[in-house]
Amino acid sequence: MSSLGNIAEIAVAAPLPKTLSYSVPESLQGSLCIGSRVKIPLGRRTVVGFVLDRSDGDKNGLKPIREILDDDPLFPATLVPLFRRVADYYCHPLGQVIATALPAGLAGRGEPPPILWETFVRPGENREQPRGQQQRNILALVRKHEEVTLSELRQQFSHVHAPLKRLVELGMLQTRKAEKIRDPFLDWPTRGDTPPSLTQDQQQTMEQLAPLLTDGGFHACLLHGVTGSGKTEIYLQSIAQIIADDRQALVLVPEIALTPQLVSRFRARFAPKPEELKENTVRIAVLHSGLSDGERFDTWRRIARQEVDIVIGARSAVFAPLSRLGIIIVDEEHEASYKQGEGLRYHARDTALLRGQMEQSVVLCGSATPALTSWQLAAGGKARLFELPNRVAGRPLPEVELLDMKQEPFGTQLSQPLSLALEQTLEKGEQALLLLNRRGFAPFMLCADCGKTFRCPNCDITLTFHRQERKLRCHYCDFIMKPPDTCPGCSGCNLEPEGIGTERLEMELQELLPDARIARMDRDTMAAKGAHRKLLEQVGRREIDILIGTQMVAKGHDFPDVTLVGVLNADASLNFPDFRAGERTFALLAQVAGRAGRGERAGKVIIQTYEPDHYALDCAARHDYQGFVTQELTLRQALGYPPFGYLVNLVLSGNQADRTRDAATNLAQRLLEGTKVELLGPAPCILARLRGKSRYQILLKATTRQPLRQALHHLENMRQPVPSGVSLHVDVDPVDMF
Repeated sequence: MSSLGNIAEIAVAAPLPKTLSYSVPESLQGSLCIGSRVKIPLGRRTVVGFVLDRSDGDKNGLKPIREILDDDPLFPATLVPLFRRVADYYCHPLGQVIATALPAGLAGRGEPPPILWETFVRPGENREQPRGQQQRNILALVRKHEEVTLSELRQQFSHVHAPLKRLVELGMLQTRKAEKIRDPFLDWPTRGDTPPSLTQDQQQTMEQLAPLLTDGGFHACLLHGVTGSGKTEIYLQSIAQIIADDRQALVLVPEIALTPQLVSRFRARFAPKPEELKENTVRIAVLHSGLSDGERFDTWRRIARQEVDIVIGARSAVFAPLSRLGIIIVDEEHEASYKQGEGLRYHARDTALLRGQMEQSVVLCGSATPALTSWQLAAGGKARLFELPNRVAGRPLPEVELLDMKQEPFGTQLSQPLSLALEQTLEKGEQALLLLNRRGFAPFMLCADCGKTFRCPNCDITLTFHRQERKLRCHYCDFIMKPPDTCPGCSGCNLEPEGIGTERLEMELQELLPDARIARMDRDTMAAKGAHRKLLEQVGRREIDILIGTQMVAKGHDFPDVTLVGVLNADASLNFPDFRAGERTFALLAQVAGRAGRGERAGKVIIQTYEPDHYALDCAARHDYQGFVTQELTLRQALGYPPFGYLVNLVLSGNQADRTRDAATNLAQRLLEGTKVELLGPAPCILARLRGKSRYQILLKATTRQPLRQALHHLENMRQPVPSGVSLHVDVDPVDMF
């Protein structure tokens, strides 16, 4: 609880530029804490706010707080400075920053899920035996196990209510109620896991890390290890050291799909057996948007109550309410999915570094293909670099072949060499993985007679054909239409799906290899809750021969029996109009190649490409991260792009294209007059129309952060930066230009 004060500073989850002050009634003086939700009057409405501070002062004219909504604070006071810094850096209202951090239902957007209660039954003081057989059976079971839940009794016995009530009246049994935690991983089997012997590289890394973990200060660290080099073991042993010191750990992963495998590893190492669990306490918590509202609600409150030692989660878990934070691990730190694309456009890795600095914690970022910005920080001495250049057990990196598709017949999707390699892999009883970073059956549908395609009415993009559900779908706004039988342009009947997506690849492979057990991992097949875990377990049990997927399959998975990896359409990401296209392509290919040969048998990778001589593909084929960095940094430095410069992207959107364009032109002129940054644009966004809105962008560029900060402050001070009907979104440190 904060020191008492008669005035509370409160943030509201609304686009307000400042926090608000309210008086604290006498009745709430002893119970109002920093981190609590409260009901407050705002104009004619009553809204939900978050208490950030308390102070003494003149409260005349201030409206009083009406009600405290929570028995316990939702976040510790140590998180408030982080919220303030994030709001300032990303130019976003403070109340909305907190709303982004909190689970649904706790941010003023509706009521939270109800709290569940469980009834427990345990022996009473009366040791006599009852007369009825049913009563004796129930009593014997409870005395044997010392305590059981009412739901367990109902599973064992029918008509349990009357005999249980009588046993309680006789003093032979007692009942109690306790809050029931909705934890989706609580029933996962827990197996023992003995830490393996470390390789020489791992041992050297741990010897250098250990002093940093114990000195209680902030250290930014980059762990660069090739795929299969044992980075996760470094994470596990570092966390063990932190927990032994009675501190907490936060582990961030870029995709929900990675969570089940990682949770299994951590539970095997750290989670106690079920019989050792304290009441309603689990040491490992999982926090991501794939959980139900109730599960996120319960998990957040357990973390806030300090009942958790290790939090594993995706992007938003960086705000988990841990108050004894000793280490933050950012796995696959290069991933663009750590950047939020809407609303508060924060980057979880950068926010983790900021939080580590503010709370004096170690931040360990790991990747086989570190982001160039992270690599440059380490090269400049602003982060400690640790390297794992070899795979565990001396296993070799897979052989990579760049297959020039210009030598294949035009229109070929699955080359002859890759088809043959798949057949040979199945004959040897091994597994294969195929990456095609485009979901659906085909990217578009074409009329062969007149050339008409079907485009989204809301976005500047063709509709993707999904054959299984027989729909044309926009992957940006989710617009859906049924494919017509005839062309609306020429009434022709020759409507054909063009190109290939994961759904079509699955169908064609099933025809080519009818005996193969094939599965698909993309956003369409992984929509159901628990689908990731189920599929990964099937791969682990060798129930799947070929796994097809989008970039989901490239990230962090450990499949020891996968010996062949194939990449289709490898040039797709290379041709994006983005200065990071080469970096993204190299990282994706290097990561997916690393899924091969992680077990006892050597791996092979076949990359189908039309540009085999491109330096990004050439370096990926040779597993040469340093060679790629040297060439890419030379280009970046010449152009002044990150890490040699800093960017802010201003995106304007509106219903009327002309009005939006004029607003962008006017804003650019006003910025030029008041700032000293390089200004590119305004220009239409790459996706010039998205979800029914016309979009223009202005890119601000500078060699240091200070001119950009001045430009943003100038923007904030403008009386009306854009007219009504046009929205302005500020994206600090953008990772893409879409």
